[in-house]
Amino acid sequence: MREADDQTLEDQHQAQDDGEDGDDQDASAAAGPDRRHDARTEDLVREGEVAADFLEALLDIADLAGDIEVDIERDRAAVAIVDSEDGVAPRRLVGPGGSVLDALQELTRLAVQADTGERSRLMLDVAGYRADRRAALVKAAQQAIAEVQESGASRDLEPMTAFERKVVHDEVLAAGLHSESEGAEPSRYVVIKPSA
Repeated sequence: MREADDQTLEDQHQAQDDGEDGDDQDASAAAGPDRRHDARTEDLVREGEVAADFLEALLDIADLAGDIEVDIERDRAAVAIVDSEDGVAPRRLVGPGGSVLDALQELTRLAVQADTGERSRLMLDVAGYRADRRAALVKAAQQAIAEVQESGASRDLEPMTAFERKVVHDEVLAAGLHSESEGAEPSRYVVIKPSA
């Protein structure tokens, strides 16, 4: 059922295996950042695998179609339920405004934490919902950034989820401006401010 970029995962495992010198801790300390990066990548690959196993079991129990794709994006595991040969990914797992997806992501993170003992920051997508939402947010953020740059005045955006606010903050930072989240959940929103 999983179409999890198996070749990519195998390549990452192979690259990690090629860089290891056994159990010599002095060698790993001398290796520096590359060794830590390899270990972090291995941890993220493991998170993705655990999440994929959890989601596959969930889809099987609920008798829902969908394949699982696993990747690493921006220093976090990224897992997606996508259309399969057996049918389309269950869009009802997204819910209104992504509410079911957010809950499913949290459950998946908890399943990973239960298995690995580490808190997970993995991102879950279903049927491309987050990817589509990210693209729309980037476009809206870029328009708001242009308005702030032109007017020199701050601009409040609509209330957003934590995922959506993060996308906007990243765009604002890349544009050299400043942004803050204000308000209380579920009405928390981003304020884009001109550069000082």
